[in-house]
This record gives sequence, structure tokens and C-alpha cells, in this order.
Amino acid sequence: MLGKALKALGVPRNEYIVSTKCGRYKEGFDFSAERVTRSIDESLERLQLDYVDILQCHDIEFGSLDQIVTETIPALLKLKEAGKVKFIGITGLPLGIFSYVLDRVPPGTVDVILSYCHYGINDSTLEDLLPYLKSKGVGIISASPLAMGLLTESGPPEWHPAPLNSRTVVVSIVVSYFKLKELLLDLAACQAAAAYCKEKGKNISKLAVQYSLSNKDISTILVGMNSVKQVDENVAAAIELATVGKDEKTLSEIEGILKPVKNQTWPSGIQQS
Repeated sequence: MLGKALKALGVPRNEYIVSTKCGRYKEGFDFSAERVTRSIDESLERLQLDYVDILQCHDIEFGSLDQIVTETIPALLKLKEAGKVKFIGITGLPLGIFSYVLDRVPPGTVDVILSYCHYGINDSTLEDLLPYLKSKGVGIISASPLAMGLLTESGPPEWHPAPLNSRTVVVSIVVSYFKLKELLLDLAACQAAAAYCKEKGKNISKLAVQYSLSNKDISTILVGMNSVKQVDENVAAAIELATVGKDEKTLSEIEGILKPVKNQTWPSGIQQS
């Protein structure tokens, strides 16, 4: 769909940036050189493009980090040399994976990292890693400023690891049994913060996006949008932040509500044996 849309739009290729991922597929994870090489050819065919700007090795904590260092990234470098990729990235949830990989590859090998759920009102642990990432010359994409739906009026989707009401409790691979209590507490706190904002006529999602956008050391804030309305709302929030600023008073009050659970939800270490 994206390939068809870009072709129909007719915008010059150098006026937009396309990023895609490799390593995670319908059939499971595969970080082998053969599969990630085949993956980019499949993506380029679908996108109807000659190259992508960023190719990210996705959710690397679900594979062997040593394989990422010794096999996957060298394969991505060959794709870069072939002109199919301009920049190479890695993504994942535990923050420890980034330093593990970056400390084991030559400087300049990895151009960008994508971290999610670690820079928002309820969790800002990515901040501690920023000086290290800057010293490595790595661009930073921080995704999910809404904590995968926790910081919304409607709450998280069904697949979210934090259970809601009578929802069946399924603890995902990402979250251990011992994190369930923290997730429940974080869910309750975020629901309380969203309700407080609604009572004051404020939108917690807008405030959360503006909070994340305020950190100039983070190159990009990535937020999911599933409608034109959400696109318009997020653009308006960014413009308001740039021209008027954020609502410091309400943000401070929300942070007060979330303080008991701040930085306690998501794992930050390397989650592998």
C-alpha cells in the first residue's frame, strides 16, 4: 500500500525518508545474513523503490546479540555498499542491547537506534543513555511516547502486556511474571492520570507527545497514527509546542500522579541467557 501511495503521489525520491525493518517475520525471528539480505529485496519490490533510507534490524533481544554483531550487521553493511540501504539501525526494548552491540562493532557501523517505551511521562530511562549514544555518533528514534496506549483516554489495546479488568492475563515473552505487578500498578496510575486530564479538559495523549518532543537530544519521536484525525492532532500538538510551549502546570500534576511508578515498568537490561 505504501509503495502504491508513494508512486501515485509522484514526489521526488529525495524529498521523503523511508525506513523499514528486518529480522522479524510472520514465521518468527531470523537474523541470518541470508534472510535479512532476502528481506530487503522483498521490501524494495513491495515499495517499488531502488533503496530505503534506513534498514533497522528489529527486536534484536529475541535473537543472539553475538549473531547480530558478527553476522547480521556485516550483511547489512554489504547492502549499504550495494546502494540498497543508506543507513543501518537496530531496535529493541531493553536498553542494554544497544551498548552491547555498539561496543562490539566499529564506530560508524550503526547509524541509528530505535528505542520504545523508554522516553515518556511514565518512563524516561532512555535519558541516561543519551550521552553514550551521542558519544557514538548514533541517531536516536524514541518510539511510543504514549507507552503503547497506556497514556491515552481509551487505554491500551488488547495485545498490551498490562491486563485490563477481566481481560485474560497473558504475560508476553518481553515481560516476565515478576513484572506483572509493576505493569498493573503502571496501568492504574496511567488510567488515573488520563482521568485527571479529562476532568480538566486536557488530552493526556497530546501532553505525552509534547513531553517527548521537548527533548532536543532525541532526533525523532515516533508515534503510531491510524487515522487522518490522529495525524492532524499530532501535527497540531507539535506546532503548539513550537509556538506556544507545553502546559507545564498540567504536566507537573501528571508527573506527580505517575511518580510512584515512574521508570518501573519496562526492563532495561539484556533479557537473554
